[in-house]
Order: sequence, then C-alpha cells, then structure tokens
Amino acid sequence: MSLINQTSHSKGSFKSSSRRAETARVYAHPIPIIFPEPTYKFLGLSLTRPLNPHCTAVFDPLTRSAWISNSGDATLLWQRGFFGKGDLSRSEPSWLARQINARQMKGKGFTSEEITAKRRAERKQFKLDRAKAMAAAAAEAETAFNEQGRVIAPGIAPDGTRIIPSAATWKPTSASVLSEQSPLDVAPGEEEDIEPIKDLEHLQLSLQEAFFLVWALDCLTILHPETNMSFTLAEIWNTFQNAHIPSSVPQLNAPSPPRFDNPFLVSYIAYHHYRSLGWVVKSGIKFCVDYLLYKRGPVFQHAEFAIVVIPVYEDPEDQANSPFTLQNAEPFTWSWLSTINRVNSQVQKTLILSYITIPAESRVSPTILSSPACFAHYSVREVVLRRFIPARMRD
Repeated sequence: MSLINQTSHSKGSFKSSSRRAETARVYAHPIPIIFPEPTYKFLGLSLTRPLNPHCTAVFDPLTRSAWISNSGDATLLWQRGFFGKGDLSRSEPSWLARQINARQMKGKGFTSEEITAKRRAERKQFKLDRAKAMAAAAAEAETAFNEQGRVIAPGIAPDGTRIIPSAATWKPTSASVLSEQSPLDVAPGEEEDIEPIKDLEHLQLSLQEAFFLVWALDCLTILHPETNMSFTLAEIWNTFQNAHIPSSVPQLNAPSPPRFDNPFLVSYIAYHHYRSLGWVVKSGIKFCVDYLLYKRGPVFQHAEFAIVVIPVYEDPEDQANSPFTLQNAEPFTWSWLSTINRVNSQVQKTLILSYITIPAESRVSPTILSSPACFAHYSVREVVLRRFIPARMRD
C-alpha cells in the first residue's frame, strides 16, 4: 500500500473517530440524573449529591402527551436518555437547526432529516438515470437487430464494460440532487436585516416517558394545561389513566372505576420493564410494533429488538366486562404474525412478544390502583420470535 493511501486512510479514520468521540461525549449520560465522582469526607461516607435537573412540561389531553417548550429542557432530556420526540422533526428536535442551516447556506453541518432527504434525492436520481440507461440500451439492441441482424447484449459496451449504472458505480451529480432542496439565496449584505428565526418546535413526551421521568427519576414537573399549576403525583397518576377515557378536559379525580387493564397501565408496565433493564425505549409504530429497544440510543446504532405488547387477562371475566378494547388482547392470526415478523426481519430486528399478565380483580382488590404500588401485581413474560430462512439456517 502506498504512503498516499495510508495517509488518506488515517485522515478518514481520525475524522470518524473524532466524530464518534464527540457523539459519545454529548450523549454520555443514559438518564437525566448525573452522579458526580464521590468525595469521602466523613467516616468514609460520600457527601456528593446527584445532580437532578427539574424540567417542566405541560400536559396535553388531546394528544395524550406532555409538551416541553423550553429548548434547554428539551435538549437535556434528549441528550440524556433520548426521551421524547421533536414535533417538527423525525426524532431529535432539530427544526431550528435546519432552518438556520438552510438560511445560512453553509451546507456543512447537516441534521439527520437533511441527510435522509439528501439520500432519498440521490436514490430517486439513481433510479431515473438507471431507467434512462436501460431504455437507451434496449433501443440500441433493437436497432442493431433490425438494421444489421445481429444480437447484442443490452447494456454492455464493446469493450465489455457495463453501460447501465449500478448502485456501486453510480455517482450523484450535485446539480441533480441539490436542485430539489436548495435553500433560498441570501446576499451577504442582507443577513443583518433578516428577522431571527423563532423556535416553534417542542419536545413531545409520551405518557409513559413522562410518568417515568416524574415517578422513577423525579426530574420532571407537569403543569395543568388551563390553570398552569403543577400536578401532584396523585393527580398525574389519575390524569394519565383518565387520558384514555373520552373527555374534553383532563380529570383529576380517580378513574371511575379504576381497572387493572387501563391502557396506560399496561403500556407503562412494558415501558418501565425495559427502561429499568437499561434499554432506550422508543416508539415502534414505524415498524408496526409497540416499542423499539436501543442498546445506547438512536445516534449510536439501530434498534436491536422490536417489542409487541400482548395483554393477557388472568381472569377472562375481567376481559368480558372491560370497557377498554386493548390492542392484541384477542388471539392474533398467523398471517398478522408472519407480516410483523417479516417486516422486522428485513430491517435486522429481533421480534419479541411481551406478554403482560393483568391481575384478576377477584384476587387483587382494585383499591390498590390508587398508587403505583399496583405494578408489583403485574408480570412480564417474553417470547423471542425469529423468522426461519431455509437458505441461511440450514446448519
């Protein structure tokens, strides 16, 4: 190997390693709480207190979520545990960064949404160029057969090279790719007169994420959408359960009647189970599942597991008398299961069926539903499902 290739390879490796180091530094903390290095000053006991930020969110009953409008709180919760989702972004709240990047026309620091848009534009242009090349090769072969009576291989040049581009050889042209997404031109002298961009994005937390931050970590305060007063833990407990009961305003009274099969409780059991095991839990609606499990987070690697939450009633009478229609509570068909498994197998995810056993009301009194102490009566069982591929699994 030449010295030039070694130098270019080392530069590329240095840039890649520096990016990974910066990403690891920014997302170093798995939860919002930071535990500093302990200092032992008295009888060998640590006097260092954990740093627990107190973020603020507003409950929204229509979307069944909690909104964080403060950009500092939104960035903190995303970088420390990947909580929530930007309502104007694919995942990380980056709408303001995209707008600033488009206005300044730097084109250097792309956000995840811009990278995805660029790749899609390149893929679209590649398909168009390949279709044109295939049509031209077919026309050339037909002309040669009609005029000269000879048969030629379409898409093959006389020297044996391929005329039709492939994904490995095709290179995008900057004009074709950037024409669809080029930002507005701004003259250098006009930048000072442009009105500053107001951040219109907020971080949207699911009810499961919000309750985990409130109850398990005690780093989030939720406000009433009308009075702007902070909820107590008991009020949050009741309000989140009532969110699945049709109502125009959040109800602070206890659910009537309280039930073990409340959709919020069933989904939170699964969310808390995997969060407590160290996984980063995100919504899996994109892949037709309930949750996706990331080992470290979306910025490091793709999700490894796809979770389908399946409620199981300990007493069938509770299901017959329930006002709720829980998803996947009824026996599913094999075609549905095969479809879900195939979708996730194609994206290199292992499908897990997570069975949440709902305690029977005849065994456990519903009065225990007045607090999160009822979680101890639920159980979680997991079944790993993998698609059998004969060509790959013969050994």
